[in-house]
Amino acid sequence: MPGVSARGLSLEQRRQLAVNLTRVLARYRSIVDAYIIEFFTDNLWGTLPCSWQEALDGLNPPQLATQLLGMPGEGEVVRYRSVWPLSLLALKSTACALAFTRTPGFQTPSEFLENPSQSSRLTAPFRKHVRPKKQHEIRRLGELVKKLSDLTGCTQVVDIGSGQGHLSRFMSLGLGLLVKSIEGDQRLVQRAQRLDQELLQALEKEEKRHPQVVQASPRYSPHHVVRWVEPMALCEELLLPLDTSPQSRARLLLTGLHACGDLSVTLLRHFSCPQVVALASVGCCYMKLSDPGGYPLSQWVAGLPGHELPYRLREGACHALEEYAERLQKSGPGLRTHCYRAALETVIRGAQPELRRPGVQGIPRIHELKIEEYVRRGLRRVGLDPQLPLNLAALQAHQAQENRVVAFFSLALLLAPLVETLILLDRLLYVQEQGFYAELLPIFSPALSPRNLVLVATKRPLGEAFSLLEMEDS
Repeated sequence: MPGVSARGLSLEQRRQLAVNLTRVLARYRSIVDAYIIEFFTDNLWGTLPCSWQEALDGLNPPQLATQLLGMPGEGEVVRYRSVWPLSLLALKSTACALAFTRTPGFQTPSEFLENPSQSSRLTAPFRKHVRPKKQHEIRRLGELVKKLSDLTGCTQVVDIGSGQGHLSRFMSLGLGLLVKSIEGDQRLVQRAQRLDQELLQALEKEEKRHPQVVQASPRYSPHHVVRWVEPMALCEELLLPLDTSPQSRARLLLTGLHACGDLSVTLLRHFSCPQVVALASVGCCYMKLSDPGGYPLSQWVAGLPGHELPYRLREGACHALEEYAERLQKSGPGLRTHCYRAALETVIRGAQPELRRPGVQGIPRIHELKIEEYVRRGLRRVGLDPQLPLNLAALQAHQAQENRVVAFFSLALLLAPLVETLILLDRLLYVQEQGFYAELLPIFSPALSPRNLVLVATKRPLGEAFSLLEMEDS
């Protein structure tokens, strides 16, 4: 999807972008702040301008993918079946123009071309126990951290929220970096330590089979620490060097792969510490940000009218636009999930009006169920009588509006990247307000990893050397 490159914008351009984003999100707040399960109870379709309804009504999912979300196939020209109102065309153009692009700035051959479950860019020992998505992520972020470490003279990498240690293992045992891994869940740390030993044994066997292959750099196992990092307080353990010799001077690089909610903010707060020279952070789970505290961080965004991002907006920013557009193009029966759930909400409120938006989990193979069967199973899961009398005509009338539900959800999804852009832009401005340097780079394939923008911050400008971080290693 097209958009604005986050790389190289001046301070004034970043500030103006923040102004434009807050204005657009305020104007279309009724769309991005809506819950799709309230499509029928709150008459969401009726909240759209009549001209929009006429343009979108009757579009099938593949048409929504191409005409609204701008995801045509290779070489395909978008053809509208009717003349769209200028206001809807303007919304589409604005959403595309203001969102940070998530398309990497280089062409790279598919690392999963030969085998969809094994990255051709990682050796077998580093792929074990790691799903394809994570294989791609640890390789790309690990290589970026290695380059950033070399450019900034880093002596130690600190991986925050390291989980089972897949990224830490690749950076330490694969790239020769000195890595401290900090994770709050002791069970995950114990699992990481077992995987460390398993990988070491596999690497030793590999060297015995191929003695002509010489290890290019020293090999260090990650140093694991069980520790919860508080979002609003500095963590001394995070800043302690592994090398405690008197003559050593710690130069730390902080990183986090999809650091959840406030954890990505925590990395930014620690960046101002003198021991830290660089940061490479990929955030996620924006709905878990503290309010206040997690957003806004910068004085500039905090001073803009309409900058507030309620929970629903932040939650919507975590959706995978590319993945949903692909689902639209395939037009599978799974798209009816939102329509079914919205119909269920009407029955729930009819039976118990004070019960609003309850979670409904664990209904398998929804697309194979008749709508009344789904509703009865849903009633049971929220603690209501599944034998309640149902208005089958009303349910079937709801089901007939399935494409309208999908169209409204697609509208909200079109605007969701603007929310993520504003959150990440706020972080860039926060780093600049501290007197430091920061850029955003799309380093993962958005089809594999939708949250693919890494925030890179340094204490001194890297100049032309910064472009090295974007390059794909051979």
